[in-house]
Amino acid sequence: MKHLSTKITNKIKYFLFIACLIPFANLLLAYLTNSLGPDPVANITHTTGIWALNLLIASLAISPARKLTHWNWLIRLRRTIALYAFFYASLHILNYLIFDQFFDWPEINKDITRYPYMMAGLFSFVLMIPLAFTSTTDMMKLMGGRNWQMLHRLAYPVVAAAVVHYFWLVKQDITKPSIYAILLLSLFFARLTKTRQPLPNTLQIKSPKAIES
Repeated sequence: MKHLSTKITNKIKYFLFIACLIPFANLLLAYLTNSLGPDPVANITHTTGIWALNLLIASLAISPARKLTHWNWLIRLRRTIALYAFFYASLHILNYLIFDQFFDWPEINKDITRYPYMMAGLFSFVLMIPLAFTSTTDMMKLMGGRNWQMLHRLAYPVVAAAVVHYFWLVKQDITKPSIYAILLLSLFFARLTKTRQPLPNTLQIKSPKAIES
């Protein structure tokens, strides 16, 4: 399974696209059926935040997983996962702005300066914006491989800030954020110890797909 045809890979990407929509569909259904619980805003905040973090971790895991399994087609799934992470992070922010604060900008500014977890979360989201908007093939070509790769190394600070945001938010029971921290550290060290062996010939080409690796 080192290489799959474009047709099969596109089918996998299609099912991945649908699977990543499930948490949003569940939230939408719960909203329409008035079953978000006693604190709907908190429910939406938690769900969107957790799924943004899940998908960020999953996007970072693609390269180590490809190295371990030699399934080179995995790299073609990373963009979909990363963009869905941005999608859920955007919903997380919008839920706070609209349903929690009703665009009360003075109060929002107070929250950001008062609570460190807000600053960490905002920092993570701001770093995600250039990554999302430069994820297209055209932007890879425009920026060039080296510049594009340097920019997208921000993915690690993005996830680190998101994990810190989670740590500072929960305050007491840090079991879940600790699990994310361990996963992030594992992925970071896997990248540091990555051997500099040449990629298979099919990936040794000057194309956006090769840049993504």
